[in-house]
Amino acid sequence: MRKPSVVVTARWPLAVEQVLQSEFEVTLNESDRPFTADDMRSALASADALCPTVIDALPAEILGDARGRCRLLANFGVGFNHIDVAHATRLGIAVSNTPGVLTDCTADLALLLMLSIARRAGEGERQVRSSQWRGWRPTHLLGQSLAGKTLGIIGMGRIGQAVAKRAGLGFGMRVLYHSRSVVSVPGVDIERLDLDDLLARADFVSLHCPSNPQTHHLLNSESLGKMKKEAYLINTARGDVVDELALVEALRNGVIAGAGLDVYEKEPQIQAGLIDLENVVLLPHLGSASVETRTAMGMCVVNNLRAFFQGKPLPDPVVVRLTNR
Repeated sequence: MRKPSVVVTARWPLAVEQVLQSEFEVTLNESDRPFTADDMRSALASADALCPTVIDALPAEILGDARGRCRLLANFGVGFNHIDVAHATRLGIAVSNTPGVLTDCTADLALLLMLSIARRAGEGERQVRSSQWRGWRPTHLLGQSLAGKTLGIIGMGRIGQAVAKRAGLGFGMRVLYHSRSVVSVPGVDIERLDLDDLLARADFVSLHCPSNPQTHHLLNSESLGKMKKEAYLINTARGDVVDELALVEALRNGVIAGAGLDVYEKEPQIQAGLIDLENVVLLPHLGSASVETRTAMGMCVVNNLRAFFQGKPLPDPVVVRLTNR
């Protein structure tokens, strides 16, 4: 019996690639070169399943019509805003993702960014590397402590709750949150607020909401202006939740104290101005970047592939409600 054919758009952890090779007729991306639109179209036409990542845009123009061979988009990642899921569904193409397995890793990184920007670790590291450090002195690079501060979380899903737990239990922070759902985190003092109240009261604002039309540029010049001048913005969610032009101006003009970013609007491009600012920490989308987590994500994709080709329900389906048009 012919093995299902699978195209993988990027290098994955070796252990996962070996499993794929043993179970499927797989085409790996040995060079790790980003796929072009034509590469995507070719894979959709020739493979039974395509395994994209967050950088692989699959809008309706690339998905095309129903004449291709591909019947599953097994996404490596939780976010799926790079895929026109509604159009794929109309074409009879199933979509899956990898929820749950990267919660702790991403929450850890959010705390890393909070500590790095508040304690001015990025500035200090740059001074050491450029031989500008003149030695210890009492007023050098004074930052802010996390202990006792107020954290505002926008989006209280798995990752938001994991961040709240770390911040509350680990640093004694008070946690405010803005979310459609009422949640509780055992042992942590949390309060649900509307967005404006959260922005006005938080010392740190951490984004953990999905990317959709309602959250596009949720943090813009108006909302940034509602934050404390001493507050920090942390984004490990999606780049387009923040209006980066407005953020650059806010950081330049002291509207807020600083920002820690792991995601960007037009990755891998960085908004002009961000790199020149000292009061921002910039990471290259490392939220899930641990060996354990990326391997777990890959195996999550494998489980979705197995289920699909065995005629079983997808463990992690991405479902959208279709509207007539």
